[in-house]
Amino acid sequence: MNNKSEDPTLWNDAAEAQKLMRERQHLDDGINSVRAFEQQMQDAIDLIELGEEEGDADIVKEAEDALRVLRTEAARRQVEAMLSGEADGNDTYLEVHSGAGGTESQDWANILLRMYTRWAERQGYKVELMEVHDGEEAGIKSATLLVKGHNAYGWLKTESGVHRLVRISPFDSNARRHTSFSSIWVYPVIDDSIQIDINESDCRIDTYRSSGAGGQHVNTTDSAVRITHMPSGIVVQCQQERSQHKNKAKAWDMLRARLYEAELKKREEAANAEAASKSDIGWGHQIRSYVLQPYQLVKDLRTGVASTAPDDVLDGDLNEFMEAALAHRVNGGADAVVDDLA
Repeated sequence: MNNKSEDPTLWNDAAEAQKLMRERQHLDDGINSVRAFEQQMQDAIDLIELGEEEGDADIVKEAEDALRVLRTEAARRQVEAMLSGEADGNDTYLEVHSGAGGTESQDWANILLRMYTRWAERQGYKVELMEVHDGEEAGIKSATLLVKGHNAYGWLKTESGVHRLVRISPFDSNARRHTSFSSIWVYPVIDDSIQIDINESDCRIDTYRSSGAGGQHVNTTDSAVRITHMPSGIVVQCQQERSQHKNKAKAWDMLRARLYEAELKKREEAANAEAASKSDIGWGHQIRSYVLQPYQLVKDLRTGVASTAPDDVLDGDLNEFMEAALAHRVNGGADAVVDDLA
């Protein structure tokens, strides 16, 4: 890698050179991270030995707590090592769609949008809101996030599916319990080296006025763009930019990414029939329940992993669920995952 990066002819191909330098930086970061991890572990061991020699129980406890944190981090890294799929390292799009149920589901979709935004920010990822359709009274009908960072798609890909919320509705004057559904769809950003041929005659392009909360930043022209790929039924939308031309270009990128993700899914299903049942996540397939009343519980229906702190989960504390789902997808069994992560 170093020899290649020092080759004077490297920058004759700027795109290939940038790709190589990004890969080199990623490897450097990984090596430095492992070295720092090893040093932290050795420091904790040294502290335990020191505390035992001096009979200081507080120092021993502090060091043992540090080792427990490192153990959790080691388990996370072990799962992250499984992210070796063709597009796992890429940036990703994440779409949120409210289900039937009007204001209730639209509010739930907005809560999910915030949850994934908070999760991404916790991971140090950059988040851009590509488009949003506001609900009539509250919440959103749909939205698309662009999450930028190494392994963004690899981590988020298992979040595709239907998410179910049970709570006392804040919109019900009788304080009755309601069940709401919203769906998440995740697909990777692809670079120009991946060729996806799209026949423009197969697509319908619509323009519309961007929605928003109001004020000087809301577009007053039909600059937002929606592209419908009629053979597949895939629909993508972008209203991030004020320019219709820029929104159209980004919408084409999103469509290419969706078609690429569909192809990846076909390959996975063809290679592994068992994986097919796991990855075939449609509107009717629930992957996780979030129960706020009468008790507090978030449970993943694929792996059995649960949390009794839904407020934390809705604030972006999702790693435990993602780690278990990734391991389940690779190993083909939830029991082994739960045992490994316990």
